[in-house]
Amino acid sequence: MSLAEPRPIKDYCIGIYDGPHATPGESDDGPVFLGVKNLTEEGRLDLSEIRHVSDDDFPRWTRRVTPQAGDVVFTYEASLHRYALIPDSFEGCLGRRVALVRPDPGQVDSRYLLYFFLSYAWRSTMESNVMTGATVDRIPLERFPDFPVALPPVGTQERVADVLAAYDALVENNRRRIALLDQAANELSREWFVRLRFPGHEHTPVVDGIPQGWEQRPLGDCVRFRSGGTPSKQRTDYWEGDLPWVSSGEMTATRIYDTSLHLSNQGAQNGSTVVPAGTLLIVVRGMSLAKECRVAVAARSLTFNQDIKALTCKPGIDPSFLAYSLLAARPFIKELATEASHGTKKLDTPALERLPILVPPASLQASFREVVEQLDALRDTLHAHAEKLKVARTLLLPQLLSGEVAP
Repeated sequence: MSLAEPRPIKDYCIGIYDGPHATPGESDDGPVFLGVKNLTEEGRLDLSEIRHVSDDDFPRWTRRVTPQAGDVVFTYEASLHRYALIPDSFEGCLGRRVALVRPDPGQVDSRYLLYFFLSYAWRSTMESNVMTGATVDRIPLERFPDFPVALPPVGTQERVADVLAAYDALVENNRRRIALLDQAANELSREWFVRLRFPGHEHTPVVDGIPQGWEQRPLGDCVRFRSGGTPSKQRTDYWEGDLPWVSSGEMTATRIYDTSLHLSNQGAQNGSTVVPAGTLLIVVRGMSLAKECRVAVAARSLTFNQDIKALTCKPGIDPSFLAYSLLAARPFIKELATEASHGTKKLDTPALERLPILVPPASLQASFREVVEQLDALRDTLHAHAEKLKVARTLLLPQLLSGEVAP
């Protein structure tokens, strides 16, 4: 594959734009205010947690540019090296610290440009231009248009993008299948433990509104609470291990497989807590509590920070049953949150301990666990397959971009 001589990236673009240097007022719905957290390091748009801009304010926030399909968005301050492609269905505006490149379709395949931005060569270009500020690192956008790029003919770009996009399509398909399995498990939990249509319910007497053999207990009688923490960031050896360290921002899925930061055993012993696979986690402090209660299950041994509590089940309480009971109770739990400092909210342990839990007999809990464990096994298999696909794409990407491997 022949690459052209390096040219400024502006030569390949219709325009390069940054977003507003401010944040709109809170809105419960409306177009997406695209922030740093919505762009991932693997080149994906993540809209699992979004901020909205109202329809009335939207024109103000799109005076400079309105993102459209085919634009490549990227972060230029604080959390660098995050990119994503704007899809056809997107309606929103650029948020703070987010900019976009609008490629010239006659010269550039947008998908290829996204993969190029994920390459080591482009990362090196960005790193060589990073400006270190008092609080955060940033890429000077005034110099960005002159950063050099060398792209092959657009036909070659399309063939390369087709190969890499096939891997991403398989990963996305696995994500959708995992979401369906999550939905199935949650629906089963609601059917059995909320609607009380569990196996044998037709023949189970109801006494004072509770099926016979069931009992209502406070959560404090069902679990033990364990606190997490953050080891010293000055000790690099604390942060060079294999133990995932969960922050509240990463509690967006029902099962936690991995995290962006990891602790060594020594780091965990000097500032955090290690819990085994199957442990329940709940966010007890943070801005997310204003909108939702986050509950997840550890898919492997891990550690967690001070904004999260781990729940260890006492005898007679099955972790699978309790996990989905708490997932179903999230709207109610969120209402227990009180104001903390700087706009954050908190869930006090005494309030959680008083949370009523309707506990079925051990045999029914075991029956539920048997079904859910099968769904969990499928999810774990799909997740592992997706991770292998991402590794394969990462290894293939530089070979395709350099021409070492023909598309």
